Amino acid sequence: MKKNFTPPLTESPLRKGNGYSKLLNATWYLALLALLFTAGCKKDKFAAVQGVCPTVVTDPMDKAVDVVLNKVITATFNTAMDSTTINSKTFIVKQGATVVAGQIKTTSNPAVFTFTPTVALAPFSVYTATITTGAADRFRTALTNDNVWSFTTIPQVTLSANPVIGGVTGGAGTFAQGASVTVTATPNAGYIFTNWTEGGNVVSTSSSYTFKMAGNRALIANFAVVPVGQFAVVLSSNPGPGGTTTGGGSYNAGTNVTVVATPTAGYSFVNWTVGGTVVSTSPTYTFLLVADKTLVANFTLVPASQFVLVLSSAPPAGGSTTGSNSYPSGTSVTATAITNTGYTFTNWTDNNVIVSTSAAYTFPLTNNRTLVANFTQNAYTLNVTAVNGLVDKNPNTATYLSGSLVTLTAKPNTGFVFSSWSGDAGGSVNPLTVNMNGNKNITANFIATPAVAPLFSSIFGAFGGTAGVTNQGINTVINNGSLGTTAVSTAITGFHDGLTGDVYTETPLNVGLVTGGLYSAPPFPGTAPKFNIATLALAAANAFYISISPANRPGGTDPGAGELGGLTLTPGTYKSASGTFKITNGNLTLDAQGNPNAVWVFQAPTSLTVGIAGPLGARSIILTGGAKPENVYWYVGTAATINGAGGGVMVGTIISSAGVTFSTAGNTVQTVLNGRAISLVASVTMVNTTINNP
Repeated sequence: MKKNFTPPLTESPLRKGNGYSKLLNATWYLALLALLFTAGCKKDKFAAVQGVCPTVVTDPMDKAVDVVLNKVITATFNTAMDSTTINSKTFIVKQGATVVAGQIKTTSNPAVFTFTPTVALAPFSVYTATITTGAADRFRTALTNDNVWSFTTIPQVTLSANPVIGGVTGGAGTFAQGASVTVTATPNAGYIFTNWTEGGNVVSTSSSYTFKMAGNRALIANFAVVPVGQFAVVLSSNPGPGGTTTGGGSYNAGTNVTVVATPTAGYSFVNWTVGGTVVSTSPTYTFLLVADKTLVANFTLVPASQFVLVLSSAPPAGGSTTGSNSYPSGTSVTATAITNTGYTFTNWTDNNVIVSTSAAYTFPLTNNRTLVANFTQNAYTLNVTAVNGLVDKNPNTATYLSGSLVTLTAKPNTGFVFSSWSGDAGGSVNPLTVNMNGNKNITANFIATPAVAPLFSSIFGAFGGTAGVTNQGINTVINNGSLGTTAVSTAITGFHDGLTGDVYTETPLNVGLVTGGLYSAPPFPGTAPKFNIATLALAAANAFYISISPANRPGGTDPGAGELGGLTLTPGTYKSASGTFKITNGNLTLDAQGNPNAVWVFQAPTSLTVGIAGPLGARSIILTGGAKPENVYWYVGTAATINGAGGGVMVGTIISSAGVTFSTAGNTVQTVLNGRAISLVASVTMVNTTINNP
């Protein structure tokens, strides 16, 4: 009978370690190893698994920040890779959903690959990079999972100037998040810095602007042209991060300008310099501007072992301070307030708490302190009196702060004219601007003018103000009118009086007849009464000149941009925008449209010119529709020149500040004025001129 064979447990080949058991153990080990590789690596189905699983280390690393814009992205594997598997399909860089173009290269190390973007990376942007499972080593062992990481690039500051020719900027570039950045703006000649803007919003008015990086910044330095007649104040900080400045700009000559330097944390103010020369050691510096001025606010770092004293003035124009600096702990320091004219020192405050009412405040410095010197602007009274008239005050208040400007306008009663100011003001300018730099008492003086209107409107055909009247031709006549001046009689030349026969320096080459008589100051016989009349007439002329000025008769238009020739104008007020009126492109026609009382007022704040050079250059004014010469008035800021070529017919009352000239010496052609020629401070000159006083 056959028995079943059961090997004893003690005879197991695995236990005895014979050749069979060794073979079985090896087989088991290889199976286990194959299982591990199958679970940990991705292999090509046609290749045997060899080597180790590929892993990768990236630069920049995952979640990296402040990555430079020209960064070459690097992937370093733990084993030599098959370079054909590292390509644009397996090594991908994206900005959002957009794939970044670039060049992938291997290096001398077969485990290291680089990605160089075709275009520099965008500032302060998030990028995502991926190495896919398509990347395999030389044994065709691939990554088991896509390797994905992201990084953020460094933010950037970009600067521009507006306008481009206005100035230059400095400080642009890339900076790490949270870094302190200082940008500067320097105006070119003829320009001033106004402010820094971003997205249309003003972010700083200091030419040196310090801030902490928080993303990209696109800043515009704005500049403005220095207006004609003004001077520029240009400010800068040294060093740029040391502090800020205010007060730069353009100002009228003679302006008191106040500039302020404010140190940033960790710095103290040192001084203001011009061309390297110290001009003030006060952070608040007030000066009289008489020319362009370029100021540098100098700052210094506060040593680690010291404390800083920062001083300022409120308001800045109120005064200056001394004592700003850094000092060793416990030093006895004195902060001094210096009051500007028109202000009074009030107190020192620290964080809005009053710490002293003394202009010189002494204390031990045991910590950083910021003190404000407070000033109060003085208030003054303006008392104005007037007899035979009144005075308007603008603005009209009980008191005025120091430096306020008040306009006084004297208005005479009927039968009087304004003559002068007295008291704390002088002269005869009306309106008068008063600078309130103290209490003031001012009187407006008026003089009676009996029959001034008839004297002014009908007696004088020509009036030479304070200078005189000159005739340089043999055919000059003043019909139905007189000639006058407040100058001495010898200031009248080339005329004889048609009433008395008196001759005023007349020669055969300058014969001028005045049918209505001559009025002047002595020494000519019998002129004392006439001088009184001439004085009253000049006062009336000044008053009338002011009454038709742009200030008192506003709203004038300029239909020909300063050129009246060739136009037809209806009644009204006309003012030259450029300051000069000309009648050169043809004759001027004035149409009253049937209104015999129609009035024209022409305002030329600078000058009036009628006619052009040459024998055919004469120009005329033609009256139609019932227009009358006595209703046409010419206000001239300086001088009037009427038909220098000779000839032509001028119409109206010409009243100028600095002279009226007719025709040219040696010309035998007559120029006609149907009206009056009046100059306030210069002479009236005529050459072969006929004046027909209306």
